[in-house]
Amino acid sequence: MRSLLRLWPYVRPVRTRLFSAAFVAVVASCLSLVIPLVLKWIVDGPVADRDPGGVWLGALALLLLGITEAVLFGFRRWLVARPLAGVEAAMRADLFRHLQRLPVAFHDRWASGQLLSRGTTDLMLLRMFLAFPLTFLLVNGTTILAGFVILFLQEWTLGLLLLAPVVPLVVACSLFESRYSLAARRSQDQVGDLTTVVEESVLGIRVVKGFGRHRSQATAFREMAERLRGTELLKARLLGGIWALITVIPELAVGAALVLGTVQVADGDLSAGTLVAFLSTALALRWPVDSIGFLLAMSQEAATAADRYFEVMDAAVEHESHDGAPEAERAPGTADGLRFEGVVFRYPDAPADGEPVLGRIDLHVRSGETMALVGGTGSGKTTLTALVPRLYDVDAGRILLDGHDVTGMPRERLRELVSVAFEEPTLFSASVGENVLMGAGGGAGDAELRRALDIAQAGFVDGLPHGAGTQVGEQGLSLSGGQRQRLALARAVVGQPRFLVLDDPLSALDVHTEALVEAALREVLAGTTALVVAHRPSTVMLADRVALLSGGRIAAVGTHHELLRDNAEYAWLMSGGAERPAPGGPPGTAAAAYRAQAGGGAHAGGEAQAADGAPTDGEAHAGGGAHAADGAKADGGAQARGGARAAGAAESAAGAEGSIR
Repeated sequence: MRSLLRLWPYVRPVRTRLFSAAFVAVVASCLSLVIPLVLKWIVDGPVADRDPGGVWLGALALLLLGITEAVLFGFRRWLVARPLAGVEAAMRADLFRHLQRLPVAFHDRWASGQLLSRGTTDLMLLRMFLAFPLTFLLVNGTTILAGFVILFLQEWTLGLLLLAPVVPLVVACSLFESRYSLAARRSQDQVGDLTTVVEESVLGIRVVKGFGRHRSQATAFREMAERLRGTELLKARLLGGIWALITVIPELAVGAALVLGTVQVADGDLSAGTLVAFLSTALALRWPVDSIGFLLAMSQEAATAADRYFEVMDAAVEHESHDGAPEAERAPGTADGLRFEGVVFRYPDAPADGEPVLGRIDLHVRSGETMALVGGTGSGKTTLTALVPRLYDVDAGRILLDGHDVTGMPRERLRELVSVAFEEPTLFSASVGENVLMGAGGGAGDAELRRALDIAQAGFVDGLPHGAGTQVGEQGLSLSGGQRQRLALARAVVGQPRFLVLDDPLSALDVHTEALVEAALREVLAGTTALVVAHRPSTVMLADRVALLSGGRIAAVGTHHELLRDNAEYAWLMSGGAERPAPGGPPGTAAAAYRAQAGGGAHAGGEAQAADGAPTDGEAHAGGGAHAADGAKADGGAQARGGARAAGAAESAAGAEGSIR
């Protein structure tokens, strides 16, 4: 229940209306206790005196009391409806704002369904608690207290009889709260899990249908739904048990009071009007007492919802550390490019004694230079690029942009300087233009949008129903993978950033579109400092230098030709050979295979012919089937028009060592 007290900052702005609503509800509830007094007057007065006029007067008084009570309760509802909707909206806005500021590591750990349920179901439960249980726990408590005062004033012996159930009811309610709170927490967590399953099934519907896994998904959903159903039934049994006790025990006490009161009336110790008033007052207290069970249940669910809400709100946001030199002390105008100095990183959930993903990374990308980052799967390339915009913070070492430590920069400024295109392009449920301009400042317009689309060769946008105003749908799934990737690339370059980080930005493009994008990218890369993750030789050819990442460390840095000549692992990665060479070994056959791809199979007459005569996916096989990603391109047959193409430049000799940029 302590977590409910933390709602006060949200409730405080509307406290006047809430307190007013509680006061109105107390008055309305207490009016119901006046009705038994009117009945006592009618029975002992007009009825005993056989006065029809007095009976009608009493009936009119009862009618007015009932109407007044109904109007006051309606007024209470009006008082709280708008303010509490505002409280819920404010809490939801704070939750969303906080989620945007939480580090990526938090989102790696938390299922999206759990976050969604906290922003929807849990906040709805909190609003309902503030609107009803919070008010009526106070109202009913006040009504019960006032009612017992009236009962004792009428006949204290009967009042003591009605107080007898208090002790067993308090014990029962205490046991109920402890058990119900556990069930409520389990239920709300299961709702989050179920939401995650639904979300994943909807977003991955193509995979589900493509592999015919709809039955297994339905089974998983049904199993989780059955667990949730079992928990809800447990809650219903608990609530039914406490409600039965709260109903039966007071009813027994009222029955005993009726018998004892009847005996006293027969003995002349009590008037009939007083007995009627006493029993009417006891029955007026029936609803406040009976409602305790479900009010406590709703309060427990609200307390659980508050716990779940503040679990997220208490998570530490991305902190702004300013351990470096103050801005005034930093050298202005230095253009040192991008530096990694002794960078060590392991993911937050990794064992502390395990090997780091990145260990002692030292790398310098000079100002205006494009550095290609090459490495095998799992070598840490994507992780390294994520450190530049501080999606994760390094465990040791530092990253410098033009001599400034990124940890000393405000994140807003850092992300103005650095633009990123991720390997998995993510689009939002917005128009094409809105998705692209997300990568620019507020002053960007149509001219910047058109330039970015031209660079990314996203001319397909003009063919969409509404051009750049076309809505792309959730995650942009109405577009192809290559179209989404080109829009993500356009988003990265639209703001003309000082530093550009591209994580394999051309992987989903065909060779023709890739060549066009590469030609346009060269102009962009000439005016920026860029780190480009590359898996294909054609992407490597965009770079001035290449860094080889192996085992979480920089193994070699040099030009494409230098690494091809001197580094066996690099030559193997570029050639796509089957046998991985020993680390640090000579290039050997891997380099020869790459040379065969790039130029060794080209005829002196300027026409390249595939050794096996069977082109695959627009690329001619060379040397028995190695893909010529940067080498000879077949044109519907064994020969390639115009000779071997390598990143937009022709090779001049059949024995050239590699593609010439």
